[in-house]
Amino acid sequence: MVPHLITALSGPLLDLESKVLEATPTIERWFRLEWQEHTPPFYCSVDLRNAGFKLAPVDTNLFPGGFNNLSPQMLPLAVQAAMAAIEKICPEAKNLLLIPERHTRNTFYLQNIARLSSILRQAGLNVRLGTLSDEIKKPTWIDLPDGNRLLMEPLSRLGLKKQRLGLKDFDPCSILLNNDLSAGIPPILENLHEQYLLPGLHAGWHVRRKSNHFAAYDEVAKKFAKVVDIDPWMINPYFASCSNVNFHERKGEEELQAAVEKVLKKTAKKYREYGIKEKPYVVVKADAGTYGMGVMVVNDPAQLKGLNRKDRNKMSVVKEGLEVSDVLIQEGVYTFEKVNEAVAEPVVYMIDRYVIGGFYRVHTDRGPDENLNAPGMHFVPLAFEQNSMPDLGAKPGSAPPNRFYLYGVVARLALLAASLELERSDPNAEAA
Repeated sequence: MVPHLITALSGPLLDLESKVLEATPTIERWFRLEWQEHTPPFYCSVDLRNAGFKLAPVDTNLFPGGFNNLSPQMLPLAVQAAMAAIEKICPEAKNLLLIPERHTRNTFYLQNIARLSSILRQAGLNVRLGTLSDEIKKPTWIDLPDGNRLLMEPLSRLGLKKQRLGLKDFDPCSILLNNDLSAGIPPILENLHEQYLLPGLHAGWHVRRKSNHFAAYDEVAKKFAKVVDIDPWMINPYFASCSNVNFHERKGEEELQAAVEKVLKKTAKKYREYGIKEKPYVVVKADAGTYGMGVMVVNDPAQLKGLNRKDRNKMSVVKEGLEVSDVLIQEGVYTFEKVNEAVAEPVVYMIDRYVIGGFYRVHTDRGPDENLNAPGMHFVPLAFEQNSMPDLGAKPGSAPPNRFYLYGVVARLALLAASLELERSDPNAEAA
């Protein structure tokens, strides 16, 4: 399934596609050298938006939760990537503890855990699931809709000094978090010794900020743009951030409006430069958190004055009931891709530095300028496997493999930004 682009495929994006394809050897070498300097996160997923005149990441998730939506044909690639990641971290690794989110009733999410476990097992690891849920006091089997089952077990501290984390009869050398720590760090995860925790605790939403990520991405995009000779804006959304915003009490409202106006004006200027007829918009979202919560589309700063109670409530709280006070204002990137007439956006998955597939997030009731991560969405696997090698001779915009290669390049730029972001926020980093 390859979605069609519903835009007059002309101008900037086609130019971008042509330039990227021509520069493939240069790009791959550039990435190779960057990965010698920086360590990629263990895994990552990136939400992209393709406007036809611009292709940019709008979110980067360091605890990806949709492995069950990847195409089965891509799984061998995921296994190889996981092997490469493990060899780098702990070549003698035998046991791995996977810590999922607390919610044990979301079967879609649990199918993701089952798929992730299967990838890691195939990569040569004994995988067990340790849960932070207070409800699970003893090993508990959970049935999945596809007939599989998962064994969830309570976590316990091990060793004489209780400095290791595992299960009652399972002492892992590596621990993989698939829990984004929105609610903060549980004490049981603190002060671990001689165990690899992937990603580090500082990747969790209790401290991570999207604005830091996009500041790192801005650097990466500018550097990359010089390599391929493009305008960095083609792959980079403008953004600003505001802190100390309280939607209920209407605090920080003026600062937020000013930031929105600034991003709208910068975007409008670019639209004029490239003769783009669409109306600029911004997306206001919580600077921390996920699941598409705390997100609002704004076309005019005045919209923020008259927010009704429902909108204020929606913007005030995100996952785990956390209050929103830091806000990201991001240039809105239209998505002009459709699957069966429904608006779609690609989500690209990576393990280590390798693209392992992805899917389209599709929503039948949303428009090209709206957030698609919302109830009612469904997923269509990206057909990377059918279109593995780019075709230099193809007319720009016409060949799926070329589009997928472009997706993979932009997603890896976001991955590189994530590695910079994690390096800079690592509390244990040695001072240079």
